[in-house]
Amino acid sequence: MSLPSLAIILLVGIGIGYRLYSRFVAGQYGLDDTHLTPACEVNDGVDYVPTKPFYLLGQHFSAIAAAGPIAGPIMAAQMFGWLPCLLWIGLGTIFIGAVHDFSSLVASVKHRARSIAEIVRLHVGQRGWLTMMLFIWLALIYVIVAFTDITASTFVGKTEEFEGELFAFNPGGAVAAASTMYLLLAVLMGFVQWRFNPPLWLQTIIFVPATLGVVWFGTKISTLLVLDVKAWGVLILAYCFVASLLPMWLLLQPRGYLGGFILYLTLFVGLIGVFFGGFQVQQESFKTWHAPGMTGALFPFLFVTIACGACSGFHGLVCSGTTSKQIEKETHCRPVGYGAMLLEGFVAFIALATVMIVAQPQLQGMAPGKIYGDGIGRFLAILIGQEHLRFAMTFGAMAFSTFVFDTLDVATRLSRYIIEELFNWSGKRGAVLATAITIVFPLVLIMSSGEGAYRLFWTLFGTGNQLLAALTLLGITVWLRRSARPVWFALLPMLFVMSMTVWSLAIQVREAYAVVLQRGFVMNTTILNGVVSVCLLSLAVTLIVEALRSLAQPATSAVKVPTA
Repeated sequence: MSLPSLAIILLVGIGIGYRLYSRFVAGQYGLDDTHLTPACEVNDGVDYVPTKPFYLLGQHFSAIAAAGPIAGPIMAAQMFGWLPCLLWIGLGTIFIGAVHDFSSLVASVKHRARSIAEIVRLHVGQRGWLTMMLFIWLALIYVIVAFTDITASTFVGKTEEFEGELFAFNPGGAVAAASTMYLLLAVLMGFVQWRFNPPLWLQTIIFVPATLGVVWFGTKISTLLVLDVKAWGVLILAYCFVASLLPMWLLLQPRGYLGGFILYLTLFVGLIGVFFGGFQVQQESFKTWHAPGMTGALFPFLFVTIACGACSGFHGLVCSGTTSKQIEKETHCRPVGYGAMLLEGFVAFIALATVMIVAQPQLQGMAPGKIYGDGIGRFLAILIGQEHLRFAMTFGAMAFSTFVFDTLDVATRLSRYIIEELFNWSGKRGAVLATAITIVFPLVLIMSSGEGAYRLFWTLFGTGNQLLAALTLLGITVWLRRSARPVWFALLPMLFVMSMTVWSLAIQVREAYAVVLQRGFVMNTTILNGVVSVCLLSLAVTLIVEALRSLAQPATSAVKVPTA
């Protein structure tokens, strides 16, 4: 089947899902626009700002559509074939991921924009809150580890396809140079905004073209930043440390603004490539039920490898952290929460398409970021010409890294907030110490890992991320049950995701135990993953027990939400 046909089937499916199933789920929550949302009630002009749904959808989509829905499908397709990936992306997005995001957003809005952890504290108890906070922190640590390692792999490229040029060219070095200049450009934009406060339209026409300019310049200085994977890993973690402590106006906000243009441009280019590129599908539709030497069996590892393109616990943190404070009317939760996840599903399909059009032998040794960059580059070359393929591929790979930096910034900052809250630290000293604690563990993992370890990191990251989604749905199920509302539409997805993630963790613990028996307790990625898997399992079981105790309590027609 051709790429355009598959794209049309997916678009029709998610369109029907939004039209019918999202309306059904919205009806279960009793959304009512006469209720005052937290954004309208507080409206402080800083965090609580009523925002029109069209603009909020774009902002929320940019926040959740990072590198997760890109890397996961690319890795899973090489292991199991593209058909299982497409089925999980389509069905998972409609019935699990979008329900999770929508429900997280509604729950937060109906609880005065409280976080998921705070909602758990209200309905499950203090012990449940503490368990949820620790679980979120540990899951975020593996977000940092996985995305750091996979980005470092993208910055290390090969030069074979460009041999014979008059001057040396390193694709990985070009991406690294372009990405570094892009971050500096974002800082410059933040400084200009703070110092001179020019109109946004003026900054846009200056800095957006400049973003494309740094891609071009990166291809000219590609040999200046050629380092190995570990060196890049350390530098990226150093960036995370600094970025999480900088004022949001200096880096995070301007980089997010510029990154939004890159995201939508990449989505547009992907659509052009899929529908008008004429590319043939070269990957097998189905390869195996078990991928030897890779992640493992299709059940459960397909469902944790594609960690964001179908369902993501990280999205619940975004929904309840920032987006819920900007919802103008309760009914806007549907297009923003449910709709954005459906859009992310199509982003995952475009990522899947970049690997489907390449024969497997040509992909050997290539990191997901490189595969995605080359694919987007081939799509972009349709518009700008094959003679600009080098620029196009560098743009594609840099787009991947910009999405990663978005995730790394948010994950590090959220991890810092959790530690500060748990230990009641405040001030600059507390922020620095909390950030240092957050960065140490990823640093140890990166330094002790071997080449291609991102596959092992990704497996545990995906498992933790999906288990976070399951625990979020568990908390929402408790709230629905205590509010005397139907629960099955949240309960069934929770049970499926919970079973896949617990299964995955159990296998990783078993593999770590086998390594310990064979070699003893030595520092390596498999054993560290096993230790973390035990921790995640223990925290999940604790929260499940606390939730079951709450579910045993009699349901009431309404649960009072504290005003402060």
